[in-house]
Amino acid sequence: MGPVEFIVLAFPEEQLRVPAVEAVMGLRKTGNVRLIDGLVVTKTAAGEVLAAEFDEFVELSGLLTHREAARLIGPEDVRESADLLERGSCALLVLVEHVWAEDAAIAVRAAGGRIAGSVRIPADRLGVA
Repeated sequence: MGPVEFIVLAFPEEQLRVPAVEAVMGLRKTGNVRLIDGLVVTKTAAGEVLAAEFDEFVELSGLLTHREAARLIGPEDVRESADLLERGSCALLVLVEHVWAEDAAIAVRAAGGRIAGSVRIPADRLGVA
């Protein structure tokens, strides 16, 4: 298995927009990453936090039906992610495996090594909008 990453994709409204949903659906199609788990988290205008499985949304239904799917995103992840959201917004929480790095990870482990860590560098730190 390649490196796994938990990503919070936040949006400024309580409802998901079609382009965001299409982007997540595209993750599976490219084969570069494997979608392991996912949730939709909403922070209402009143501050209430709601979490829903992908299958509760027609647009996301079936994304996690493959054999690798697991329920690994838990209540603590939902709470921490909700802290990143403004009231009246939502987020897609996704757990992805970087399939493109799987061969390197296998070779590292076969040599007695391990992936000791990784850091995501935000686009704004790289001067990319």
